[in-house]
Amino acid sequence: MDFFEAVQKRRSIRKFTDEPIPDSVVTKALEAAVLAPNSSNVQTWDFYWVSSPEKKKKLVEFCLNQSAARTAQHLIVIVADPGRYHRSRKPLLDWAKSAKAPKPVIFYYEKFLPYWSYRWGFLNSIGLLKWLVSHVVFLFRPIMIRQNFLSDMQEVAIKSAALAAENFVLALTSQGCASCMMEGFDEGRVRRLLRLKGTARVVMVVGLGKAHERGTWGPQFRLPTHEVVHKI
Repeated sequence: MDFFEAVQKRRSIRKFTDEPIPDSVVTKALEAAVLAPNSSNVQTWDFYWVSSPEKKKKLVEFCLNQSAARTAQHLIVIVADPGRYHRSRKPLLDWAKSAKAPKPVIFYYEKFLPYWSYRWGFLNSIGLLKWLVSHVVFLFRPIMIRQNFLSDMQEVAIKSAALAAENFVLALTSQGCASCMMEGFDEGRVRRLLRLKGTARVVMVVGLGKAHERGTWGPQFRLPTHEVVHKI
């Protein structure tokens, strides 16, 4: 199955069959997920493969008992956490130095990311300083005026996690497996189930399995391309 066939075939399947899905299929898709593009290559994502029957039962409940969760053979929770930057900081810097990256790249990973970009401070105190500085500079030249507060950095992490999620479901589709990316869940209870830290956000829960014949209730619908693509 080529890329465009996988894109066209992928659907949000709301009901799966009882046919088991080998762990190897999920593992291969997760390996594709972590190859997704992400902000500054910081990789502020985590993938929780909920395999414990007890926890899976709870997760289905926290996904509002919807059919896509209830009938799924596997459930993967995709989490975004800017606090995970600390996990990547040293490996990223070591990688950049070993690859003999240009000096601006070394500076970016050694100084800018840890001391400016991924800092928001207690009660967003550092974020407020960043906000003030960026808005002053904005008066004189183009500059990013976002990514100051914790909520801004969570948004960045969520975007990266969403890109990984797309890789994940397309990799599943290419292996003949169906999926459904669910946003309908009780985030607070899912967070407690996974024992997530305060800066983490649950982006989505992905249910997967073999598509049931009643997995969708109708043909795919998209607006015409010319209505959403704007060449200027």
